[in-house]
Amino acid sequence: MDTDTRQFTTRFLDAVGSAPGVNFPLLRPVQTLLVGGGPVAIARLAAHTGRSEEEIRTALAAMPDTEYDAEGRIIGFGLTLNPTPHRYETHGRTFYTWCALDTLVFPAILGESAKVTSPCRATGEPVRLTATPDGPADVEPATAVVSLVAPGAPASVRSSFCNQIHFFISARAAKEWLAEHPDARVLPVADAYEAGRPLIERVLAGTSAADCC
Repeated sequence: MDTDTRQFTTRFLDAVGSAPGVNFPLLRPVQTLLVGGGPVAIARLAAHTGRSEEEIRTALAAMPDTEYDAEGRIIGFGLTLNPTPHRYETHGRTFYTWCALDTLVFPAILGESAKVTSPCRATGEPVRLTATPDGPADVEPATAVVSLVAPGAPASVRSSFCNQIHFFISARAAKEWLAEHPDARVLPVADAYEAGRPLIERVLAGTSAADCC
């Protein structure tokens, strides 16, 4: 990456870290249980993390983007059972993610690869790849890029970041979108994964039960 891009990714990471509703330590336990067994009951998450149900409910109350089913079980936080444009196939099941970058970083967090399919935001043409714990592979088309944003005052993870982080089949295809989003950049898929590595490290560094809530 050039200096300007590195500075931008630093602003992006700082903005993500300051967004309301971010709980890096709780993200992996939620997603691990979701991938392994579907909707996650609060009691199950509490047992998994070694925390009380009250502590878990308090932590979740500060994570307003969390998705629940009719029974109050968690069905989405970054990784979700609710359909989005970003199809994420792993563990023999189909999931979805909130944004393009999620598809790249979650395999490193969960320790297993996924098949990803997502439409180009501009053209609708599919972008396909294998997301592995070590980065993306078999990206089609090879020219695909990912948009990132660095808002000055993020409102929430999903509204300020995920809703603006897309795949495009090429930087050329993203030009019109970028003209409408001056706080954004597009990076090749491999570079987008590298930009997300500090997020992976933060999640993996805070996955003990003692740190989750």
